[in-house]
Amino acid sequence: MQHRIVVLGAGYTGASAAGRLARRLHHADVAITLVNPEPDFVERVRLHQLAAGQDLRPRPFDEMFAGTGVELRLARTTAVDVDAKVVTVAAADGSGQEELAYDTLVYALGSGWNDGGVPGTAEHAHEISGRPGALRLRDRLAALEAGRPVVVVGGGLTGVEAATEIAEARPDLDVALAAHGALGDWLSEKGRAHLRKVVAGLGITVHEHTAVDAVEAAAVTTADGRTLPADVTVWTTGFAVHPIARATALELTEGDRIVVDDTMRSVSHPDVYAVGDAAMAAGPLGKPLRMSCASGVPMAWQAADAIAARLAGTKVPRVPIRYFQQCVSLGRKEGLIQFVTADDRSVARALTGRTAALYKELVCKGAAWTVANPTVGMPARRRRIARQEAASPAPARATA
Repeated sequence: MQHRIVVLGAGYTGASAAGRLARRLHHADVAITLVNPEPDFVERVRLHQLAAGQDLRPRPFDEMFAGTGVELRLARTTAVDVDAKVVTVAAADGSGQEELAYDTLVYALGSGWNDGGVPGTAEHAHEISGRPGALRLRDRLAALEAGRPVVVVGGGLTGVEAATEIAEARPDLDVALAAHGALGDWLSEKGRAHLRKVVAGLGITVHEHTAVDAVEAAAVTTADGRTLPADVTVWTTGFAVHPIARATALELTEGDRIVVDDTMRSVSHPDVYAVGDAAMAAGPLGKPLRMSCASGVPMAWQAADAIAARLAGTKVPRVPIRYFQQCVSLGRKEGLIQFVTADDRSVARALTGRTAALYKELVCKGAAWTVANPTVGMPARRRRIARQEAASPAPARATA
């Protein structure tokens, strides 16, 4: 019988894992099912561009995985039973729910926005952690008249990219950025100087060391009692993982991320692998890998290679995951490449300006191309599954 591998989520990590598994294992031995509610791959690192009014190239999964043996199931994951080894999914077309049995599960449901429990955020703020949110923000910005205020809350990578993209696309708006710390405080001296130069050139007002305590329909209130006018508030202070894992028996961190070993295998359930934002994995010097595409794709490769090796009865590869740079787009004409140590600490070297913008664009295109061409660019080493790993039959059950 075929070994059933179910991959939940088709972002950068889930799609990468499914494609790599199809390349590593013989099609006759495995059945790979990729569960995702949308039919197209979403370039999450470009959602600030979508929100600012740009159109992104569609990347249909049926084209990406044609001929790979990967079955795409358009559905939303509603429950995971790691003891019974069954996931419950709701069909995207509303036709009902179904239970999918698995022998190996790859959990790649990722993360969404985190409102931090700040009053009014869920009701009044916009987010760009997913395509629906980015499209809602796009429509709202398009409806704004010249001179209206927009406040981006959060001074990290997402906040900086959103603020600069919006300010460049709509120079007629009054764009402000509220950062909890100093602007670019994670960057090198050269990186901070360039960021400040670009932000000033775009006319963005920066409120440093500013925490937001409440969001209203037309303003935000700061911890020090100020009121910042905001016809549109964009909330980018962090991400929260998908809540489904919390209802499982998996060992989790306090933040509900799945605890995994260096092969991305759950420390409590060996038939489950977790990759991307949903997983808590240790990087260089034992420092947890940050939520990012730069972490997620190598994690997906690590998990896929480990699954293939264990099923084939060969040595499990263990390739340390490390960082090289942080790539920041500052609109379409400016960028910042901050080079970092293996454990993600900034060093003095940084690339800035138009060259950095082109560099970032190449990185984004390369990441999307890798996901969109899962069986191209790496040698086909489709291994046969060892006899002792063969799965026992258990058909999927449909439920009303």
